[in-house]
Amino acid sequence: MDARGGAGAMNGNAADWFVERHVREGRSDKPAFVEAWQNGRTLTYGELSQSSARCASALLRAGLRREERAAMFVLDQIEFPEIFWGALKAGIQPIALNTLLVSDVYQTILEDSRAGIAFISHELLEVVLPAALASEHLRQIVVIGGDAAPAGTISYVDFMKDAEPAPTVNCVGDEVAFWLYSSGSTGAPKGVRHVHNALRVTCDTYGLQVLGIKESDTVFSAAKLFFAYGMGNGMSFPMSVGATAYLFNGRPTPDSVSEILATYKPTIYCGVPTLYAAMIQKWEVEGAHPEAPLRRCISAGEALPGEIGRKWKGIWGVDIMDGVGSTEMLHIFLSNKPCDVAYGTSGTAVPGYDVRLVDDAGADVSIGGIGELLVRGHSSAADYWNQRDKSRATFEGEWTRTGDKYELTDSGRYVYCGRTDDMFKVSGIWVSPFEVEQALVEHPAILEAAVISQRDAENLEKPKAFVVLKDGKTESDLGEVKEFIKDKIGKWKYPRWVEVIDDLPKTATGKIQRFKLREPA
Repeated sequence: MDARGGAGAMNGNAADWFVERHVREGRSDKPAFVEAWQNGRTLTYGELSQSSARCASALLRAGLRREERAAMFVLDQIEFPEIFWGALKAGIQPIALNTLLVSDVYQTILEDSRAGIAFISHELLEVVLPAALASEHLRQIVVIGGDAAPAGTISYVDFMKDAEPAPTVNCVGDEVAFWLYSSGSTGAPKGVRHVHNALRVTCDTYGLQVLGIKESDTVFSAAKLFFAYGMGNGMSFPMSVGATAYLFNGRPTPDSVSEILATYKPTIYCGVPTLYAAMIQKWEVEGAHPEAPLRRCISAGEALPGEIGRKWKGIWGVDIMDGVGSTEMLHIFLSNKPCDVAYGTSGTAVPGYDVRLVDDAGADVSIGGIGELLVRGHSSAADYWNQRDKSRATFEGEWTRTGDKYELTDSGRYVYCGRTDDMFKVSGIWVSPFEVEQALVEHPAILEAAVISQRDAENLEKPKAFVVLKDGKTESDLGEVKEFIKDKIGKWKYPRWVEVIDDLPKTATGKIQRFKLREPA
């Protein structure tokens, strides 16, 4: 298959290439997934072939029909790939859902998607079950793990009991395969529908030509499987080459991730800027870091401050390859590359993708100017479910609007400026919130920062900063922080107000939700 991923380039169901191919090529005994906790389980490629086929059979036995939806409220555990690929084998569309939301949002999603079945990790029952029981569309609720399935549900063990392996349905590559819901950095999540071919396109482009993943690699992604970045890192990329992925069903903290790096020693680590910063702070305080044979480290979700990348390389001798992706494009399409990392930039287009910057009138922006980033590539989503106007506004023919503002440098690299809704002008000059945030995190007392616009006494827009301090630091340690910023990036860009807070509001992918900082208290 070429990177264009047309219907004629790939015959049939994505599950055949990602799962069954490894059995045909002799990898049945190779671990595909390992649960990275005490007494965690291992799932080989051969076992995945069988269990996903049995799951397909159980779905059909439960009365699910082709193109119906299966909602997945599933933590990163071996049942996730079993259910995901099992649904694809049956022609049913799995919806991988954020496991960190609240009941009201889940109820909205279940109503919007009209899923016919839900799979729920037992750890999530308190939040998810009320929404599931209230759904008029769900015909079955399957609980994974736990001592006993609550009333109105069935255990995953009983759901799978006596199910004989079902054959993989044949389909064309342009059929919808699965759904994701956008992370909601600017508001309510939207149902994003992806086709079978899109999974392999991301592997043939970023996975193969940037990440350079190999069969011998072991991968740990702190980013979870339920969103696009984590799904690529922790499932589709390793499975594209027959590698092994470590799954962790808990919260990725500096302590838990450090333990996983030390115990399982992955060769590829995939994180987000917030976690990279927190891990570096932990190791600086402790004066030591775990040992692992890391050869690739990547970041996405939010632009990586250059200071974090430089410190990480100083510790590990390995660069963090910062990249840009989206739920709509399934994975990273703009990235730094191995041996070609420029911190403070998002790099260049991933092979197989085209990018351009446009102004408000849709005209191309020249070098040095700021414009909205558009991307073209064959992993683009089919549409937003039941949101025609938003689909038309985002998917313009072959091009997808990202909603991100970028600057193109004379070296051909792209520098992140902020979300389109986050940009503002001071004294008639565009200010990039991210540029100010990068300067702020270089201050020795600041761990994280977010910048928004606020109107002053003259009703003019000026930058306001919210900062999270490093452990042990107090507001007095900020000193002349405004002068610190003036000296780094320019006198008109410094924050007129600096407010210390405990945490920044973020999506599950690590994107700062600046719209929440702009909301009145």
